[in-house]
Amino acid sequence: MRATTERLGVPGIVDVHTHFLPPRVTEKVRAVFASAGPLIGREWPIRYLNPDDVNVALLRSLGVRRFTALPYPHRPGMAEFLNDWAADFARRTPEALHCGTFFPEPEAGEYVAARIASGVQVFKVHVQVGAFDVRDEHLVPVWAALEEAGTPVVIHAGSGPVPTEFTGPGPVAEVLARFPRLTLVMAHMGAPEYDEFLAMAETYERVHLDTTMTFTRFFAETTDRFGEVAGVCRHAGDYPDALLDRFAAVGQKVLFGSDFPNIPYAYAHQVEVLEALRERHAALDDAWLAGVLWHNATRLLGQA
Repeated sequence: MRATTERLGVPGIVDVHTHFLPPRVTEKVRAVFASAGPLIGREWPIRYLNPDDVNVALLRSLGVRRFTALPYPHRPGMAEFLNDWAADFARRTPEALHCGTFFPEPEAGEYVAARIASGVQVFKVHVQVGAFDVRDEHLVPVWAALEEAGTPVVIHAGSGPVPTEFTGPGPVAEVLARFPRLTLVMAHMGAPEYDEFLAMAETYERVHLDTTMTFTRFFAETTDRFGEVAGVCRHAGDYPDALLDRFAAVGQKVLFGSDFPNIPYAYAHQVEVLEALRERHAALDDAWLAGVLWHNATRLLGQA
């Protein structure tokens, strides 16, 4: 990986989609993956089952210069506990971006505004795990505050790996129609509804896409197997060649993400599959990859 960044002439990698959580929450998340729970849907052996300090050191050794914590709650009353932990993690981990999260609850508008004021750089929303509608009225003041602040939100709203009644592009499109200057980063590029989430990046100035797990064979197999269960998937499996012209055209809005440490393959594989895209489309060249790995995120986040 360092050979790649040296060739591209960038200082390293900014990974906008990594997860560091409180120890007890980490244990529960790992147990869900180990059991192939209903929101996972298949065997998913996490490769990096290490303590946080080991995983942070590993990212440093790979040349990752900035990364996220991205906590996400699954019930009311949990978000502020996660926000406190993530703030402390950022204080003691120089490379970590200050992350936050929220849940549709009466106090959400107030604590999100306070977290923005305290310096949160990236928020995380996981619609599938949180099991909520992004159009919930409790989130109206949240979206309004985030639109005004311009703080990015990494949002997992696509129907992969397993669709639920809350996933899919429709509700997010309605939120953007109401708050068109939101800075949303579509996790996994919206998989498997790639077309619809790409259209949002084409339409709205501040909408971005993250590459997390996209183009990997593991994720293609996952969306092939489960993405069409509820008839929600227009483009299952590997990213469609038919979309590559449009994908290349929004190149400055594509950010590198990995889902580390909760991945079943080597971290470097995510970089390898992005490098391989040059074989599928001429515009996805070294300049494009340098933007994805470094320039696009540093421009968005103001970080170097």
